[in-house]
Amino acid sequence: MKKCLSLLGTLVLAAACTDAGPPSLIVSAEEMLSPAGIQSGEPFVSSSADGVYLSWLEAAGDGHELRVSRLGEDGWGEPSVVAARDDFFVNWADFPSVSPALDGTLWAHWLQRGPNGGYDYGVRIAHSSDDGATWSDPWTPHEDGSPTEHGFVSVMPLGNSMGFAWLDGRQFAPAADGTPGSEEMTLRFREIDAHGNPGAETLLDAKICDCCQTDAAVTSVGPVVVYRDRTDAEIRDIYITRMVDGAWTPGTAVHDDGWEIGGCPVNGPAVAVAGDMLAVAWFTGADNTPRVKVAFSADNGASFGEPTIIDDGGPSGRVDMLGLPGGDVLVTWLERTEGDGAEVRMRRVRPDGAASEAATLAASSAGRPSGFPRLGSAPDGTFVMAWTDVSELPARVRVTRLEVER
Repeated sequence: MKKCLSLLGTLVLAAACTDAGPPSLIVSAEEMLSPAGIQSGEPFVSSSADGVYLSWLEAAGDGHELRVSRLGEDGWGEPSVVAARDDFFVNWADFPSVSPALDGTLWAHWLQRGPNGGYDYGVRIAHSSDDGATWSDPWTPHEDGSPTEHGFVSVMPLGNSMGFAWLDGRQFAPAADGTPGSEEMTLRFREIDAHGNPGAETLLDAKICDCCQTDAAVTSVGPVVVYRDRTDAEIRDIYITRMVDGAWTPGTAVHDDGWEIGGCPVNGPAVAVAGDMLAVAWFTGADNTPRVKVAFSADNGASFGEPTIIDDGGPSGRVDMLGLPGGDVLVTWLERTEGDGAEVRMRRVRPDGAASEAATLAASSAGRPSGFPRLGSAPDGTFVMAWTDVSELPARVRVTRLEVER
């Protein structure tokens, strides 16, 4: 069964659409019966030509289960369990995922605590060739086993293999002789084929922001990864690295915001392919002014045009984005309201920078437990958004179907 959103109902927001004016955004939002139970959170949405996959963590016994469900014509399928553990590293910002490869294989990642506690945790990866009914033994993509942070994973389909990029804190660990580590977070990459054969571990950037999400996309010429960089002067702007002729390029700034901040804002970027364009959305607090921006590239990320500001004056970030075939993108973010309240809002942005009016998709919270709303594209042309509802406790993952007039 489906029900209309009790708070928002059906949204119809439109702007005049002329050659010189902004694009229109006409959205209808309808809440779906969520496959996630109570005490659930950390949703992730992915898509293939066959369907939409929703994954999440749900409390079970003394631990949690990583579950996944596929959206079919009759709604969400019965959830299957990817992994059940009492040592998951459960974090509002560093969440697990399930993603389909081009051959239909499902790939899951989660985070597992080490014996030292705190931020001693590592990445585990498993795959399923039977749509989630059974899963392989887990594999650790990082060769480093130090008791430091390994997470904030992005997944990218690469032919018959999958690529994984992650934040790797091995440089925080002291050397064997006790010499303190450099305490610089690194960005690393590794590929694994459908038979479980891994490629070489690759260093993408030797010093980046400590705990912002990464994101990845695959353009017509190869994959890209976007992330928040960190300079010696504590400038933490959004960077991109591209695989060109089999090698990753040095990271370059998507835009020089010049955000100087002496700590991690826990607010990573989003990237999407839209027709022949590549777009990046991100949050910045440069000049003590919070903003959400979108910039487009016509050369697969080698260069970007001037960004467009799309927030409504009080953003808390937590962006996500989907590309449309004609080059436009749909961007979501959290916009603060009264008190600790927030709304998930969306704009449609054109490659020339013109943006539609904002549509409010769901009520939320600016607090950490509300997490990061996630978007996915369905084969029927609709879109799916999942978010963690903390309006009543215990929290629960909810799902909304979005119809956007093209």
